[in-house]
Amino acid sequence: MREVRFIDLFAGMGGLRLGFEDAFISAGFAPKCVMTSEIKPFALKVLQHNFTHDYFVGDITQVPNADIPGFDFLLGGFPCQPFSAGGKRLGFVDTRGTLFFEIERIIADKRPYGFILENVEGLVKHDSENKKDKIGKTLKTIIEKLTILGYEVNWKVLNAADFSLPQARKRVFIVGTRTEKISLDGFEPKRKKIKSILQKGLPTMDTQFSKLLLNHFSIEDLYGKSIKDKRGGNDNIHSWDIELRGAISKEQAIILNKLFKERRKKHWAEQIGIKWMDGMALTLEQIRTFHDSPTLKEMLDDLVAKRYLKFEHPKSLVTEQTLLGTKTYRAENKSLRPGYNIVSGKLSFEINKILNPNGIAPTLVATDMARLAVPDGKGIRRMTLREGLRLFGYPEWFEMPVTLGEGFDLLGNTVAVKVVSAIAARLAASYSENENVSQSRPEPVAVL
Repeated sequence: MREVRFIDLFAGMGGLRLGFEDAFISAGFAPKCVMTSEIKPFALKVLQHNFTHDYFVGDITQVPNADIPGFDFLLGGFPCQPFSAGGKRLGFVDTRGTLFFEIERIIADKRPYGFILENVEGLVKHDSENKKDKIGKTLKTIIEKLTILGYEVNWKVLNAADFSLPQARKRVFIVGTRTEKISLDGFEPKRKKIKSILQKGLPTMDTQFSKLLLNHFSIEDLYGKSIKDKRGGNDNIHSWDIELRGAISKEQAIILNKLFKERRKKHWAEQIGIKWMDGMALTLEQIRTFHDSPTLKEMLDDLVAKRYLKFEHPKSLVTEQTLLGTKTYRAENKSLRPGYNIVSGKLSFEINKILNPNGIAPTLVATDMARLAVPDGKGIRRMTLREGLRLFGYPEWFEMPVTLGEGFDLLGNTVAVKVVSAIAARLAASYSENENVSQSRPEPVAVL
């Protein structure tokens, strides 16, 4: 078998490596990882447990070109926080965003045959000049720099749900070779449901929280539900729906649901004398305009005592100058009359979403994965690491010798292995068809 050499940068759990190796082995090659780079301690544990490594390095910014062996393909899931909706979206202004330039630096010097890069969907329009632009300046810069190095570059947002993985996970993949543009179109969609990856017969939750859920809802009614005191329509369960903080009357539940919607209407901001915000404290008199009852105050005060509501002053927008510039924030304005407001947020719920076994999972992120639950028999339980691995297409032999929290943190940032495998299969075909070019190694290029 012909050897194909690759390096794995920002390796994480090794998802890009797994997909690449699977495709190239299937194409008759012997893939060999000649360098792995990763800095997260518990990611290192997982990598060292599941793979063999000839050469392991930490911070790639500290590795000079001379210390990097020759290779045919570069794999890089470069850090996504600078471009993610979950981050500050600073892009190349963020130090982590500049890690793309490490990829450019290495490709310019080593001149491999090709590469696979992966990032969040937010990279596509990051730093757009106007909303109608197909791509923003950040992705445009990345493509231009790779093209200048002599590569035929292509990119596309692909959804893991179309590759037999029951998760709606959209990621942008950027691929390139020295000979041809690799098509990222025409993958035949293949769908599976969450129940295809679930384990069965495991111990279920037996806590006050889980008992309250199952006392108020059937297992089937919980399918696909989020649990949080925020907006979410019919797919959301609030703390008062399960009487988490104490029993309430039917009328109190009606008041809470009305207040939940009313407190974001713009006319209240004008009446209160503040700039509109999503979730304003309303006075007893204001609440009476949409729910009048002779015992309204008693019911509201009881909800405050049980911590479904809080009694607070409206929040005004405050702007102040600091040494770092202008700072704007919300603060209680004690010159205004106090009112009642929802104690909003995810609170301290043990779980915040129950997956629907007959559907697909939403995009799973590190901050939420530890609080996902699945139905099992007549109860519910937390998702296991094995189920998490299956949602991303990891093989059954793959193990995670880390804590549950560390494992979910890694999973929330990993790649969909089957998507990578499908892309890598096309790269393998190109590499095989262009044997003469793939064997050559052009001279290094100066990075501008």
